[in-house]
Amino acid sequence: MDALAVPEDRRRGWYLSLMAPNTKGPRFAWLDPSRLYCNHQALSDCVTDLLQPFQNTSIDLVAGIDAMGFILGSAIATRLGRGFLAIRKAGHLCIQTKEQAYKDYSSCQKLMEVRLDVLRAGVAAIAIENSNGGRWIKDNYTSSHCVPDELQAQIDRQQLDSFQSFGSRGSANEPEGMSSPVGGSLISTL
Repeated sequence: MDALAVPEDRRRGWYLSLMAPNTKGPRFAWLDPSRLYCNHQALSDCVTDLLQPFQNTSIDLVAGIDAMGFILGSAIATRLGRGFLAIRKAGHLCIQTKEQAYKDYSSCQKLMEVRLDVLRAGVAAIAIENSNGGRWIKDNYTSSHCVPDELQAQIDRQQLDSFQSFGSRGSANEPEGMSSPVGGSLISTL
């Protein structure tokens, strides 16, 4: 597969085929989206799809959770002409922050932190995230993801049919409940 090629037929979610399955075991997400980011059209189409529900929404700021949220969040912020707020793993910012516990894509409990000088009442922000908190965001806020309806069942069972050519992904040791690196990426108005 040529990761930089752009197909003529670019249906919603075509770029998901650029992701690679986990071959390293349970410490890693079940999909690797990094090849998608290398293809300019794939990244652009992914951003377009994620922004679809927010076409008529006023957005002041885009926030992204370490680390995939940094990539998609900064791409979305650039597209919107807005600033980007990095929500970091705790212990990386040298300024006053607020910390919050969360579970990442591998269900590991972690702390994230955000700077306090940017967020204030009245700021309309969207958050790009890839953790188990995505289910909570999806249930409580306007959200978006880039998985076409016809692929959702494959994402839910963590086995895309397009991965058959990759062989076994080593799922025997993989924990249940991991979210998709891109399919589970939710954008939410906060």
